[in-house]
Amino acid sequence: MLVQLAIRNIVLIDRLDLAFGPGLTVLTGETGAGKSILLDAFALALGSRGDGSLVRAGETQGQVTAVFDLPSDHPSRRVAAAQDIAIEGDLILRRLQFADGRTRAFVNDEPVSVQAMRAIAREIVEIHGQHDERALVEAATHRALVDAYGGLRNEVQAVRAAHRLLRAARDMHATEAARVERARAEADFLRHAHEELAKLAPAGNEEEWLAERRTLMMQAEKVAADLRDAQEAIAGETSAVAGLAGVMRRLDRRRSQAPALIDPVVKAIDASLVALDGAQAALEAALRETAFEPGELDRVEERLFALRAAARKHGATVDQLPALMQKFATDLEMLEAGEARLLELKAAVDAATEAYRQACEALSEARASAAARLEKAVTKELPPLKLQGAKFSTDLARDTEADSADGYDRLEFRVQTNPGARPGPLMKIASGGELARFMLALKVVVADRGSAPTLVFDEIDTGIGGSVADAIGQRLARLAGRVQVLAVTHAPQVAARAEAHFRIEKGASGKSVVTRVAVLDASERREEIARMLAGATITEEARAAAGRLLAEAS
Repeated sequence: MLVQLAIRNIVLIDRLDLAFGPGLTVLTGETGAGKSILLDAFALALGSRGDGSLVRAGETQGQVTAVFDLPSDHPSRRVAAAQDIAIEGDLILRRLQFADGRTRAFVNDEPVSVQAMRAIAREIVEIHGQHDERALVEAATHRALVDAYGGLRNEVQAVRAAHRLLRAARDMHATEAARVERARAEADFLRHAHEELAKLAPAGNEEEWLAERRTLMMQAEKVAADLRDAQEAIAGETSAVAGLAGVMRRLDRRRSQAPALIDPVVKAIDASLVALDGAQAALEAALRETAFEPGELDRVEERLFALRAAARKHGATVDQLPALMQKFATDLEMLEAGEARLLELKAAVDAATEAYRQACEALSEARASAAARLEKAVTKELPPLKLQGAKFSTDLARDTEADSADGYDRLEFRVQTNPGARPGPLMKIASGGELARFMLALKVVVADRGSAPTLVFDEIDTGIGGSVADAIGQRLARLAGRVQVLAVTHAPQVAARAEAHFRIEKGASGKSVVTRVAVLDASERREEIARMLAGATITEEARAAAGRLLAEAS
């Protein structure tokens, strides 16, 4: 509830600090005293449109601060948290209005957008008056009131949860369907490309080996003759090996005669023979390498050129072809798996659709029952409010093709203000005064189930008196037993039922005029109600009548 309101330099208000308590608080005063200014200032702190003309003449800025005491689990705290606004303890809304039209908004001294301030304030305060249609304009508001009255929170949450799951299932199915469709479009290419590469069967590092092999074979014919000549020189008929071997044998037999001379020569010749044997082995190996099978060069070149052509076709290197072949195989497997997955996701969509349908049907039935009960309860409140010929009804329409987190139902309040008249939408049929009384009847019925913690009623008793004003007072008092109610009123019958009474008056302050608010005690309340009854001249009869009103209301 609202506990404090501080206003600085707003129109005729230079400085004003008010403390509020629970129950019904009335604000009274003569016409032009500044009651509307007070409400305009309060609305500014709730995020209403700013206006430079609200700043007191001669000042550069005005300021309004509203402090609320709210439960720790109040929806406004969740709204604030969703916008990264930390709230601990009291909720403090502060608005600066500059004379040039600019405004700044703060929630618990954190700067916020006006939209954020308005979203938070919407959960805390409702302002109703003869010309304030905001609470009843949208049919969604009517539906929310029925849901609150019927205590359908669980059913509403079930529909919203089912709708979230349905949307998620549809999104997953759509994403997979798009992926499968792309894969289907590429399926022929994938199969052909995979078959082609599988037939080619590329291996890792194959290009390097084939290129080296091709180069070797191309050079083999050129070097083979020289290799054979070298072999002939070492091991042929003209080879020196046999002669060297014979010479070494003769020298070996002479070793005992002159070992110092012969041993070095024998060792040298032996080393030469060993070296020539090694050369012979190397030549034989080299000649074996040049002894290619006829047609092998053609086969190697054909293989190498086929691999390189496939690599160019797929925009890859030859070494990447094995991985590319595996990728094509994997994509084909994923296509087959995707088809199966798509069927699973479609089944999930069907199941989520059925769960959503059942939740919506359950909510619709509960709404129909709650709407019927609400009709009876509101209709019961109408006769004392001088709406005895009026009828209140709920027009509930079900659209099973709807795809909404709020279910199938569209709901609109309709009224028939006079017997024989055609029922129509509340906003179009009811006059200003009737609308305010319909609103009061609704709020009395749903106050403890679907109401903001602070309700403000702005002169909803204008133009009425007597028993109707008393009925309004009774209902405001009943309403104040469940929520905080602030009422700007001209009806003494309403003022008499208040738990707190503020009188708004205008007076001089130096050379300027200012609006003041006085908190009235018991005797002052009696005098103010007498003024409301009698007018400018307060008679003893008026004071006596005021006393009776206060006594009856207590």
